[in-house]
Amino acid sequence: MPDAIFAHPRLAAVYDAFDGDRDDLGAYLRIADELDAGRVLDVGCGTGCLAVLLADAGRTVMGVDPAEASLRIAASKDPAGRVTWVHGDATRLPPFGADLAVMTGNVAQVFLTDDEWSRTLRGVHAALRPQGHLVFETRRPERRAWEEWASDTGPVALDLPEAGVVERRLEVTDVSPPLVSFRYTYTFPADGAVVTSDSTLRFRDRDEVEEGLTANGYRVLDVRDAPDRPGREFVFVARRTT
Repeated sequence: MPDAIFAHPRLAAVYDAFDGDRDDLGAYLRIADELDAGRVLDVGCGTGCLAVLLADAGRTVMGVDPAEASLRIAASKDPAGRVTWVHGDATRLPPFGADLAVMTGNVAQVFLTDDEWSRTLRGVHAALRPQGHLVFETRRPERRAWEEWASDTGPVALDLPEAGVVERRLEVTDVSPPLVSFRYTYTFPADGAVVTSDSTLRFRDRDEVEEGLTANGYRVLDVRDAPDRPGREFVFVARRTT
């Protein structure tokens, strides 16, 4: 089941505002250009920010996500219906023949077990054309991002046009590497509603990610730095080999 931050209608509606500037997306647009990718699969597309930008550039795009509330937000950004929005996960995708599949943000880290991660990689593999590419980012565990999260406990409040004032707090609830759990608490003062969202991410090191890709039919072509978070993330560029 997707986390409430994506699946709860009130939280999905304010997600983009709290997510802020998506400086990471420009790098994916440039990679799509670099790979001459005409058909792109956005796995874990969420509220559709990248999928819509890819469609704006004239690409054929499919966005898949298990959170229906987020997909409704995504579709509202795409009134012309240029993007094919799929409610589900990467293990049950319709045929697509993608030149490129992407996973942005924390998507690659939500798969907590080796089996979940392998089934996702195989599902994406089936949706790619032969020699198609998979590109995704994942946080470098040695940077211990959770320590920064734990030290930043103050509330963030935004006054949003449709929701009014919304306050968000972040709490790290468990650190048991490679798994780290945290909770967002959202307060809506207008009606006193409080909604929480619990999440867990798996922090895989570079060797583990490369081994998983190789075992599931990919060749790692490059491991890059994330331009928006230098030294904090790996960006894997892999190609389907089977």
